[in-house]
Amino acid sequence: MTETIADDSGTTLFIISAPSGTGKTSLLRDVLESSVDGLALSISHTTRSPRPGEVDGRDYHFVDEDRFREMIDAGAFLEHARVFDNFYGTSQAGIEAQLEAGQDVILEIDWQGAAQVRKVFPESVGIFILPPSRAALEERLRDRGQDDDAIIARRMQEAISEMSHYGEYDYLIINDVFAAARDELASIIRCRQLRLQAQQQRHVALLKDLLVSTG
Repeated sequence: MTETIADDSGTTLFIISAPSGTGKTSLLRDVLESSVDGLALSISHTTRSPRPGEVDGRDYHFVDEDRFREMIDAGAFLEHARVFDNFYGTSQAGIEAQLEAGQDVILEIDWQGAAQVRKVFPESVGIFILPPSRAALEERLRDRGQDDDAIIARRMQEAISEMSHYGEYDYLIINDVFAAARDELASIIRCRQLRLQAQQQRHVALLKDLLVSTG
């Protein structure tokens, strides 16, 4: 039976999903680097090979399939799935450690993984990102210059399936103008950080000092 973990720390686990080519990774990088404090990205494990410029431990924890299967057998993953012939998984211990350290955490996964995570973290906040059109999505996939026509066609079919699950999330962002989408994403996160429970945890000493009677 899956254990449900209640949120009593004032921190938030953000689940962010989008089809490949939507610009999700660029949006997250921008928000993490310049827009919001107290926010960390969960680093997933994967069996795929690193792409140019990717660094182990920063972009992913790159492991071979045998090691990944060992982690599955040990119950180490909060969620895991096979996507485009490679395995991806999220360490439950890693997520819990980040939240307990007082950080809000972004988990970048697909809708299947999101469904698994919500069973354990029901108070997580889901954000789905869509492209402004199918044509724009295909153009972005081609502009990356990483895939041939067959792979792009496959990714477009996968994208249609992925996008059909947007209704399972709490917030929806359309990434048409990058700066606007970035500001919308940052606003959602900031709003969550300003809720009463989070502020009480963050400003314990201040609130205590403000309420000390001077009489």
